[in-house]
Amino acid sequence: MLKESVLYTLKKILPAGQVFTDRASLIAYEVDAGLDRGLPEGVVFPRTTDEVMNVMRWASTHGVPLIARGAGTGLSGGAVADRGGIIVEFAHMNRLNELDPLGRSAIVEPALINLRLDERAQTMGLYFPPDPSSQRASTMGGNVAENSGGPHCFKYGVTTNYVIGMNVVLGTGERIRAGGLALDYPEYDFCGLITGSEGMLGLITSMSLRLLRRPPAVKTLLAIFDSVEQAGTAVSAVIASGLMPATMEMMDQRIVRIIEPFAHANLPLDAGAVLIIEFDGYPEGLDRQLEEVVHILQTHGGKDMRIARDEEERYKIWLARKSAAGAIAREAPAQYTVDITVPRSRLAEMLAEANRIGDEFDLRMGHVFHAGDGNLHPLILVSDPDDQDLINRIHAGGREMARCCVAMGGSITGEHGVGIEKRDFMPLMHKPEEMLAMWDVKQVFDPQFLLNPGKVFPTPAPGETGPYAGYVPLEQLVPATAELSPQGYTPTTAEEAARQLQALSQAGRAVTITSAPLSKQSKTGPAQISTSALRGVRAYAPEDLYITVGAGTPLSEIQAFLRERGQHIPLVSPWPDMSIGALVATNLNAPLRMRYGAVRDVVLCATVALADGRVIRTGRPIVKNVAGFDLTKVFVGSHGTLGLLTDISLKVFALPRTQKTLLFPVEDLSSGLLWGQEMLQLALTASAIALTQDGAQPPEISSPYLLTYTAEGVPEDVQAELAQVTEVLQRFNAPAPLTTETMTGTALWTSSIQKAGQQALVVRIGVPVKNLAIYLEGVAQLLQDTSYIVDFASGFVYVTRAVESAEAVSTWLDALRQMALTLHGYAIVLAQPATLVGQLERWGYQPSSLEVMRRLKTQWDPQHILNPAAFVLD
Repeated sequence: MLKESVLYTLKKILPAGQVFTDRASLIAYEVDAGLDRGLPEGVVFPRTTDEVMNVMRWASTHGVPLIARGAGTGLSGGAVADRGGIIVEFAHMNRLNELDPLGRSAIVEPALINLRLDERAQTMGLYFPPDPSSQRASTMGGNVAENSGGPHCFKYGVTTNYVIGMNVVLGTGERIRAGGLALDYPEYDFCGLITGSEGMLGLITSMSLRLLRRPPAVKTLLAIFDSVEQAGTAVSAVIASGLMPATMEMMDQRIVRIIEPFAHANLPLDAGAVLIIEFDGYPEGLDRQLEEVVHILQTHGGKDMRIARDEEERYKIWLARKSAAGAIAREAPAQYTVDITVPRSRLAEMLAEANRIGDEFDLRMGHVFHAGDGNLHPLILVSDPDDQDLINRIHAGGREMARCCVAMGGSITGEHGVGIEKRDFMPLMHKPEEMLAMWDVKQVFDPQFLLNPGKVFPTPAPGETGPYAGYVPLEQLVPATAELSPQGYTPTTAEEAARQLQALSQAGRAVTITSAPLSKQSKTGPAQISTSALRGVRAYAPEDLYITVGAGTPLSEIQAFLRERGQHIPLVSPWPDMSIGALVATNLNAPLRMRYGAVRDVVLCATVALADGRVIRTGRPIVKNVAGFDLTKVFVGSHGTLGLLTDISLKVFALPRTQKTLLFPVEDLSSGLLWGQEMLQLALTASAIALTQDGAQPPEISSPYLLTYTAEGVPEDVQAELAQVTEVLQRFNAPAPLTTETMTGTALWTSSIQKAGQQALVVRIGVPVKNLAIYLEGVAQLLQDTSYIVDFASGFVYVTRAVESAEAVSTWLDALRQMALTLHGYAIVLAQPATLVGQLERWGYQPSSLEVMRRLKTQWDPQHILNPAAFVLD
């Protein structure tokens, strides 16, 4: 219990009326939307980042836990003070600080309501896709802390796919900016790591978010099945067809009979399962897609299908789906929602298991779930919240369901988080060395363990000294060290790589990671470790839309394998022999990202060998998984400085049914920039919007610049979008475009970098999209003797230049860099001739999180042997 004198000092650092310690106020904060309880010792209401920093420093001085809280809609006890301390209630930090239609981005404070953001975005024709069922009340800070999902995640992804930057106050009292409005800053992806960390790594005071163009049309289909098994098979068939619905939601008979009397959505009470499938896009393409999906559903037992006639009927259908909790309140005073995820191909099997478990523990429940991404929500009715035997049976049943999910390759939580509810389930899913890796991260960000203590990590057993149940000293986890090899290493397994790295670490010898076969070793320089033997397809699950490959596998080899099966991964490299491990480690993104997401969005999980000999798996090959910290993100773009990637699981996509490109000749830079910005406002199916100045135009075009717009997807959508683009540009007096199916914006990007050759310098400049035209006009003189390509959606400029002398290039690069930094961007060297290595500053950028980056590297690579001088921290 905090002394009154300590609480008095807290009241002194904030204005009057922002600190509450009376019991009446505290009781309101002892519970969130779950069953767990914990009474805090105070509640503070900061209004600014500075006030948050003051509270954090006060907590650090006095050793007081802090628990961040938004609207209290969490279901896992994540905002409950089960170990006392102070609730940091962000209710007053609820502003929408910026909404940028050109850059398709927003800057928000943590207490802004999810639905309010989407409503404001709608007024500008934009869309924020993550839409948890609680979006009418849940805050953006809570959504980010829990990496919330929702019905639209199958097509659009979860919250982490839309968070590009944040300001965070760490447990040390430091304030850092992770990411920002430009993309792919040269730094560890702490933005991705903190998202989903349940308030245990920092207090988020603002977030930069990515937005999309709002689809101009949407249609909702309701289909009835005799059983959930039938419906699950139908869902798999829809996915196998290559169609991409916006949502695929399912309800079983038990829950329908509870919901329908409440929602009056005309749901049949005798249905074994009800499936909601929604398509969005252009009106021209929806009817054809619905016609095709109706045929697929009928083939697999679907019947009584109806398409919502208007927005009112569509609203009723979704009201029914999102009103499950409200409907249950008519049947019981409380309910408990289980949140588990399996590969979507195991849905029917898991539903049967969940029902078996419910019967075994005598639980009354029904199911609502996100069929498209395998995320199940058994809803258990709690007839008497004070019946301890019932509560015990609920928790035992939930644990057994979680165990079954893990056995099927799934997760103990898909979107609700671990919190208090599932902290003791974590060893079901994670090995001790993986839990230790998460604990390492916790120590880096919050060394006094003040932020949201008691969450995620299991409760230690009696007499245990470790931070979680099942703790094993590291020296017992790591096998005996390998002998040092003067020839270097070519490991064939992750375990072998870990032993080799441990031997090098103990000898204090630096190591360079390469995907090429080993070259002759220097006796004094860094050793080499090659991933060339970590090659090939390890697992391929077309029905679950993922592939697992060895990190040394060339990207071209993976694409060839998938192309034969009508699929692809949306990643591209200008260097033909580049391995998938190298591409992930360098975070190399092509213009194609605007359609499919960045490398960080395509990588689902990885196996990593750490320098101290541990082997960790960073997640699962499923879309929804929030069981612990998202370690995958921090390895993407880490340039091999944190660990050695040994295998990687990636999302796969159906090859687009149609792909077409418009080529516009452009006579001057200003026109090209104006037209490109106008194009960006129309992008829905676009996979590249690029302006090239490199003489690579086709014979039919002889202008100095070439503006490219590539769209891909179903034919009707592509045709509608290209027609819109052509019409809009005609208003700006653009010439008629050339249409091609053989050239794409991404292919032009690839050839532009390739043709520079090994003797040219390749620089990538990244600025916020809204500043792209300002930047290019400001450096036009510097780019006169170069070739370059502009990626409008990413805010990137790729410049290639012939090299005269290191001094001249350095002066030129500094000038490019200074302008970029002024506009909140950066300029980095992607490739350089051997003659310049060591003479140019590659990065020219210092992240505000640099010291935290160094601490994390030291935690996982204490001797700093991995890829020395390969990244900004050296």
